[in-house]
Amino acid sequence: MPSKQHGRQYDVVVFGATGYTGKYTAQYITTHLPTDLKWAVAGRTQSKLEDVVAECKKLNPDRVQPGIEICSLTDEDLARLAKKTFILITTVGPYGKLGEHAFKACAENGTHYLDVTGEVPFVAKMLKKHEAAAKASGALMFPQIGIESAPADLVTWSLATFIRSTFSLPTRDVTVSIHNLKSAPSGGTLSTVFTILDNFSLADLRAAYTPFALSPAPRPAARPPRPSLLARLTGLVTVPSLGLLTTSLAGSTDAAQVQRTWGLLSTVPSRKGQFYGPNFSFREYMRPRNWLTGMAIHFGLMIFGLVVATPFLRRLLAKRVTQPGEGPEAEAAKMDEIEYRGVAKADGGKAGDGAICKAWFRGSTYYLTGILLAEAASTLLQEDVELPGGVYTPACLGQPFVDRLGRAGFYIETKRLEP
Repeated sequence: MPSKQHGRQYDVVVFGATGYTGKYTAQYITTHLPTDLKWAVAGRTQSKLEDVVAECKKLNPDRVQPGIEICSLTDEDLARLAKKTFILITTVGPYGKLGEHAFKACAENGTHYLDVTGEVPFVAKMLKKHEAAAKASGALMFPQIGIESAPADLVTWSLATFIRSTFSLPTRDVTVSIHNLKSAPSGGTLSTVFTILDNFSLADLRAAYTPFALSPAPRPAARPPRPSLLARLTGLVTVPSLGLLTTSLAGSTDAAQVQRTWGLLSTVPSRKGQFYGPNFSFREYMRPRNWLTGMAIHFGLMIFGLVVATPFLRRLLAKRVTQPGEGPEAEAAKMDEIEYRGVAKADGGKAGDGAICKAWFRGSTYYLTGILLAEAASTLLQEDVELPGGVYTPACLGQPFVDRLGRAGFYIETKRLEP
């Protein structure tokens, strides 16, 4: 499928290509995207970028090799870079500290934007400060399109799409489980966790993580059932078709994304036919090995939260973990696995009307993030996504994006929920 003609020097630029996730993204583009793609790698250090280009050439010498763009973290440099490219992929974080320059530049210059932040307060801040500029310029902005929080968003979209097509009904509630996770965090991920309270106040966090705070539509009047006292104390719940579950580290981050999707699908004219429904709710958990492990995860996350909230402790621990730019060795990361499962119930109809979804990937979860970025860029380059300028979510790219991910090895299967 031919790429869109846009009159800019590059189709895609990967900003932060010398970092851990950026390298994976460049590798995937090199080995899987069209060989005539006009693209570049960007960052602050010429020699490191040359190393990335050399690795790309070894992986696929018969394609157009990336250009090199030297770019610092300033409004001026990022604006210059944004004007050169149709799509800017940025893997430079923590985004609360370093990300606004790229977001602002793309919003103001009509450049489509993709990032891998897991910082919901950053997204909330960018919506307030720069969404109006994106709407005016026509820029399509997709924060949180990496492992946080694209998989949960796409699982939810797939479930609701199945229910709508199978039962001709809206969706009442969705429960997603991170059902299997074998992966170690990169230094960039850990840096984001340990610095979030250096970049945002507790009030910022509370406001951003309030249910449906990022939704452009008012919160649904219907509320999900409140967990029992025992569930709140232990973190343990049992969900039919998913089994025993516990607290998810990514639960509130993914919920913010999914809830924004709900609001976008109800307000963007080209997406109103995909609206989940007026009574929609979302919850995310994680599957433990057993009830004891589940309680340990729940209380461990509580303790970790207290450590992060204590300046001395978080700075002490931050010095003793993997540092930014580093991550699991490539050979070891090939053994990673991640699997999501989700169940959804129809709003109305028969008691058993519902769907179940399984989504999985075998290999480095950071390579999966590279796939998500590159295939989202391909979707924007080659598909008529029918979106006006603004800030969107992965699910807004719809079935063409899901199909591309399936061909790349991230599989999503949805079927009717058996009684």
